[in-house]
Amino acid sequence: MDNNIEVLKRMYECFNARDIDGVLGALTDDVAWANGMDGGHVHGREGVREYWTRQWAIVRPHVEPVSFDRAPDGSIVVEVLQSVRDLQGRPLQDQTHGLRDKTVGHVFYLQEGKVTRFDIQDAS
Repeated sequence: MDNNIEVLKRMYECFNARDIDGVLGALTDDVAWANGMDGGHVHGREGVREYWTRQWAIVRPHVEPVSFDRAPDGSIVVEVLQSVRDLQGRPLQDQTHGLRDKTVGHVFYLQEGKVTRFDIQDAS
């Protein structure tokens, strides 16, 4: 699990730095990735790229992992402090999507050091 946690920590660093390719390298080609804005999942690395490109054109999210725990099903659950700002760095107001500052659970399924699936658990 330690290696998988290191993979996830690096993914968070890359995400916060807006290094899409750095994150995509840790995903399987057919990854299922939770769509936190619209619900459901996007599929494949290019689906994740398109999702984040669209998201980052609207808001500036920052995710800070607090803890990493192994679930009974083998997934890794990460407690995350999520902060979402507008493009000028101000707190969001009157947004139409579901993004906001809160604590969430990120659930990762990995195989051979690559993420195969990512889900979001609303923790607050």
